Amino acid sequence: MYDFEVERPSSVADAVKALGQEDAQPLSGGQTLIPTLKARLAMPSVLVSLAGIDALKGVEMRDGALWIGGGTTHATVMREAAESYPALASLAARIGDPAVRNRGTIGGSLANNDPSACYPAGALASGATIETDRREIAADDYFQGMFTTALEEGEIVTGVRFPIPKAAHYEKFIQPASRFPLVAAYVARLGDGVRVAITGASNDGVFRWSEAETALSERFAPEALEGLTLDAGDMISDLHGSGAYRAHLCGVMTRRAVAAIA
Repeated sequence: MYDFEVERPSSVADAVKALGQEDAQPLSGGQTLIPTLKARLAMPSVLVSLAGIDALKGVEMRDGALWIGGGTTHATVMREAAESYPALASLAARIGDPAVRNRGTIGGSLANNDPSACYPAGALASGATIETDRREIAADDYFQGMFTTALEEGEIVTGVRFPIPKAAHYEKFIQPASRFPLVAAYVARLGDGVRVAITGASNDGVFRWSEAETALSERFAPEALEGLTLDAGDMISDLHGSGAYRAHLCGVMTRRAVAAIA
């Protein structure tokens, strides 16, 4: 590690002010940032901890949607969303291990937008809205590529608003060493159709599989996906699996998710 300052604001306004300093960076759960600092892939001079801001924590129903504060841990979502949104609670329950689930936060995950993260798939498939200290951003506009989002410099994810679908399921093919998904599919049946989000597969990060959505909106059954394929050239290829293997898993995971709902 190296020398840096840590500030611990107790309000969003104070955090925004602290992030206005030169070379300041927000710290939420730290499950990605701390290893990044250890490897010296990032070297901010000031870390602004969001852990002490109570306004960023909580899980509650608001106007028919599930609101989750950006500083809420995965373990809290796992417990407190189990009744209102079981599919999202199940997603949270399978992130990492107990240590990660008790420190990592939904806001940190969405701000980082790792191409193999779980929450981006849940947010995108649900048609969620990401709330920040400045504005509201629809999930379809928020995710813009690998490790890239619509967030501007110093902008903080304060909460996420999830519409509750008629039914949903998250099917995850776990890479056992990291507990990240090698490929995962989140399928949600909403009032106006079906949304399918894939994570862990694409070089561009999380994405909606539009062809699968069209097929499933016409006939919600695993058989509706027969013959649908994705371009292996667009997929991640590494020591854990080739692009062709990941493209194949997209179909497998989506069919399993549909079968679980149906």
